[in-house]
Amino acid sequence: MIHSTAIVDSGAKIGANVEIGPYAIIGANVEIGDNTQIGPHTVIKGHTKIGRDNRIFQFCSLGEVPQDKKYAGEPTRLEIGDRNTIREFCTFNLGTVQDAGVTRIGDDNWIMAYVHIAHDCQVGNKTTFANNTQLAGHVIVDDWAILGGFTGVHQFCRIGAHVMTAVSTVILQDVPPYLMAAGNTAQPYGINVEGLKRRGFTADAITALKRAYRTLYKSGLLLEEAKTKLAEEAKTQPDIQRLVDFLEVSKRGIIR
Repeated sequence: MIHSTAIVDSGAKIGANVEIGPYAIIGANVEIGDNTQIGPHTVIKGHTKIGRDNRIFQFCSLGEVPQDKKYAGEPTRLEIGDRNTIREFCTFNLGTVQDAGVTRIGDDNWIMAYVHIAHDCQVGNKTTFANNTQLAGHVIVDDWAILGGFTGVHQFCRIGAHVMTAVSTVILQDVPPYLMAAGNTAQPYGINVEGLKRRGFTADAITALKRAYRTLYKSGLLLEEAKTKLAEEAKTQPDIQRLVDFLEVSKRGIIR
């Protein structure tokens, strides 16, 4: 299952039924879980742990040192979960000691070609990153987010669960859960209704989230006033609580 031209360090831990294609390079501190496929010419270095049942296409670079001038060779990490699809020419970097020390990608993510995930990013589960999505350092992307092609995200931003961005969106502030966003710079364009329907949200829940969106963006309330009102709405609609919690932890402010 390992091509004769691949270079696999003797210190690497390779699970059962792993496929490693021609001219791939696997470093000494790499761990690859069962049934994962590594495409030709892929380079996996650093302290990198990859779970099971992943499909990693050709020409990817995973676990390379961060593009951060402060990095001084510390043994930081990259962790990738299970059942992810990672297409051609993706680059995922190690973390830095200035943050958690780990760049983390969860499970069941669909990551298309030329995606860059920089140091210390934290990506959840079941996300979709279209071609050329670019995450700067320290970005958090919550579950089920869909980032359109050429979406660019500024460092330290957070993207909430079930968010959807349009092509070429530029994100300089946090994007609250459930929203659609587009533009340079990103502006809110309502609730991601179609996505929520596909994930089993009830009509009542979607109606409540539309009302919460109006409270946050259309009521004329100051942000602190809107947060107070949303906290009241969350008492009768649990899905709004995710929005309230997001606003409480937001550090860069939200798109408005």
